[in-house]
Amino acid sequence: MAEVPEHVRKFLFRSSDTRNSATVECLEVLIPEVVSPSYGMYTWPCAPVLAQYVWHHRHSFTNCTVLEIGAGTALPGIVAAKCGAQVILSDSGQLPKCLRNCQMSCQANGIAGSVAVIGLTWGLFTPELLHLGPIDTILGSDCFYDPAVFEDILVTVSYLLEHNPRAQFVCSYQERASDWSLEHLLHKWNLSCTELKLATFDADTTNIADSNLPGSHTIHVFQITRSSSS
Repeated sequence: MAEVPEHVRKFLFRSSDTRNSATVECLEVLIPEVVSPSYGMYTWPCAPVLAQYVWHHRHSFTNCTVLEIGAGTALPGIVAAKCGAQVILSDSGQLPKCLRNCQMSCQANGIAGSVAVIGLTWGLFTPELLHLGPIDTILGSDCFYDPAVFEDILVTVSYLLEHNPRAQFVCSYQERASDWSLEHLLHKWNLSCTELKLATFDADTTNIADSNLPGSHTIHVFQITRSSSS
């Protein structure tokens, strides 16, 4: 049985140029949520931060092809679509409820007819992965929530970047344990990682990652690309 949204959250994005109110750009995004322990049914603190990255760079996303992996409620992907990108939302092919959540988010924002929703399971080379066309940017919000899935994610990302060498994977990451590391896996899969400082895209204010969930909400954003050396 399909999950029924328990509530709809509103996210508002504004341009940082407040000197001239006549030129300030705004975007409102509605995200239906099912408040449950299921990872993909709630907008976790990483998502607004990554969505702010997309909003800040909105003009460079126009007419680009964007794939969001582990999309869940799909806030970053929805923002990209509203900014003129051709967007593909994906979540595990083994979690139809999460795919349905992506579809509900598209419907809530009037873009259901223009955004594809597909099942992509990290680490598996399924037809959905193999048949993807060219991609400019991969987005991932809080995908690295469990070390057990780190390599599966990077296997999928490495494959996509190998076939799209000019593409980038931009992901937001929430600190959960000081001993978690991607370094050895990045090296193994020939990937390079650069941290993107939140202040460079106006995401360094406390309210962007505001959440009523317990625990630390320290967020980082990384840009992952193919290493220049093989």
